[in-house]
Amino acid sequence: MPYDDRGAQIRMTTSADSTVNGRSVSRDVDVALLSDAVERALRAAASRLPPDYLGALADASHRESSPLAIDIIGTLLDNAAYAEHEQIATCQDTGMAMLFLEIGQDVHLTGGNVVDALNDGVRRAYRDLRKSIVGDPLLRKNTGDNSPANLHFDIVPGNAIRIQGLMKGFGAEMMSRLVLLPPAAGIGGVKDFIVDVVGRAGPNACPPLIVGVGIGGSFDSVGLLAKRALLRPLGSVNPLPHVASLESELIATINALGIGPQGLGGVTTALGVHVEVGATHIAAIPVAVNLNCSAPRRFTVEL
Repeated sequence: MPYDDRGAQIRMTTSADSTVNGRSVSRDVDVALLSDAVERALRAAASRLPPDYLGALADASHRESSPLAIDIIGTLLDNAAYAEHEQIATCQDTGMAMLFLEIGQDVHLTGGNVVDALNDGVRRAYRDLRKSIVGDPLLRKNTGDNSPANLHFDIVPGNAIRIQGLMKGFGAEMMSRLVLLPPAAGIGGVKDFIVDVVGRAGPNACPPLIVGVGIGGSFDSVGLLAKRALLRPLGSVNPLPHVASLESELIATINALGIGPQGLGGVTTALGVHVEVGATHIAAIPVAVNLNCSAPRRFTVEL
């Protein structure tokens, strides 16, 4: 399966020519293609962590002075290598499938219901993986196949389809938090909340972490901003200079907490802090922090 240099991208060619005179043309795509792509991508992501993450983890070991922290990072890297070699899951919690689709407005989906097709791909991908999804949060009966997935759709220009995904374990998910701050809290209040969430999580989110932050939107959308932030490759920075500066300041502050790998001390509590922002109401500053653990299983598929 081909990957790009970020280690998490699959490109599949489905048409020889998708433009005429530089303009996209209508294109039929069978939903079975999406189902197959999701199955393949999830299977690969379960056992193969992205190279940008593995590189960041290896670099972190050179900055650590704690022998225990260095040993833990080495164990994480060994575990990742073994999982990839043996084609087994990097973590026993193979998570909830989170799928983000960008569908070109000139795409015509054929062959059935796209939601059913995506969930069928999830079911097939998880045949040999742990099933962690209950159909009702109160009755707690396991669906037995790790479906349904958490699905998000965006309509974009063009006639291509892009699927990004996370296999999101819930140890770190449970440590995530959301707040609507008053504007008077200012940037200082935003920083304090983010750092406090990580500090309270301590070892429970399985550090070293990737910290996804959403700022703006509304109660329902700020959490999605934070989740989308986790899709970015490590080493990327927000294109807005003031947000990039905030990312840099936050990771320095978080790593100074001393939580360290697996919560046993060190300067590697987080490998990255990714902040995404959106428009919001004058009366609030919504802030969400979504933590990803030391097994960031993500992928991108382009169709």
